[in-house]
This record gives sequence, C-alpha cells and structure tokens, in this order.
Amino acid sequence: MSLAKLLQLASPTLPVGAYSYSGGLESAVEAGVVRDAASAEQWIGDVLEFSVSRMEAPAFLSFFSGSFSEVNEKFLATRETAELRAETVQMGYSLNRLLKDLGVGEVPVEEPSFPAAFAFAAAHWKIEPEAALQAYLWAWLENQVMAAAKAVPLGQTDGQRILLILGERISAVTPGILSMNEEDMGNFVPGLAMLSSQHETQYSRLFRS
Repeated sequence: MSLAKLLQLASPTLPVGAYSYSGGLESAVEAGVVRDAASAEQWIGDVLEFSVSRMEAPAFLSFFSGSFSEVNEKFLATRETAELRAETVQMGYSLNRLLKDLGVGEVPVEEPSFPAAFAFAAAHWKIEPEAALQAYLWAWLENQVMAAAKAVPLGQTDGQRILLILGERISAVTPGILSMNEEDMGNFVPGLAMLSSQHETQYSRLFRS
C-alpha cells in the first residue's frame, strides 16, 4: 500500500496547485533562454542538478529526522525571490490542509513548505526516504515538463522524450543527495534567481512563478 500512497503523492492530480507554477521556467522562455525541446531539456536538467538536488532535495530528506521547524525555516530562507517563496508556501499550505482532511495530521510548523508537507505525509505512511525522494523529484520534473509544454510550447512526444532522458538523471543524482552533508548544501543559481525576479513584473504570464 505504501507504493500506492507514494504514487498518489507524486500524482499531477494532487490538488496543491502545482500546475499554476513554472518555477522560473516561463521567464526563461520569455528571455529566449528556453526556445525549443533541446533548450528546455537543458534548462530543466540544470535546475535539477544545480538547484533542486543541492538544496531542496537534501532539505526534503532532513525532514524525515523530525526537525520540521528548523529545516523548514532554513529552506524558506533559500528561496531567492518572492515568487519562489510564495510557490512552495502555497503548495505546502494546500497539501497540509489536504493531509488534515485525509486524517494524516498537520505539519507542526506555522508556514510549511511543500517539501516539508510531502515528507510529513511520506513519513506518516512509512515510505522509505529514498523512494520518497525519487517520487518528489519525479513530481517536480513532470511539472516542469508540463509547464514547458504550455510555455515553449512543446509537443507531447517532445515532453515524453525529456521525461525519459531526465528521469534517468534523477537516479544519477540520488546517491549524491543521500550522502550530502549539511555544509555541502547550497542554492547558488543566479540565473534562475534573476529570471524569477523579472517574472514578477513580466507583462504577459501563464504561470504564477
């Protein structure tokens, strides 16, 4: 049953509003950095490797130790723009409310981030941290590809090809995330931060980030 619950957590039908966010990808499209399938694959892959796998993913694993308040506060502090912070807080709020309605309970912090709420549910359902991590990364990857399909735009075949290629990268980065120490964590991605900041005043937008 834990596999079914994990699939439910990673499903794009999870009502947390993920579809309304691009995580800065829409700004990259507007700036011409992402313009086709090849550049979309490179952008998403780079964000996965240099941002998500070096801060968000290890923070996600840290929640399994039960230190929700401290880890959540540190993670929110690494969100470099108002939009990126609002994204994880809104999704965390929505998932936290859903978990309460499902009888799982609530994350014991005032303003839970999305990885905090996801990890809380996974721990409650006794899902192994490594499996939960890979599902969390897959959900992020799938949402990025769905955003690219709308914003670039991409065809369905291109989207599935990107998922197939970058899905293998999830397995490649997972061992490094599992062995990462706190002092090795970092979120230095200035290009993403600048483009995300520009999105806040972008004239025409499909997404909230």
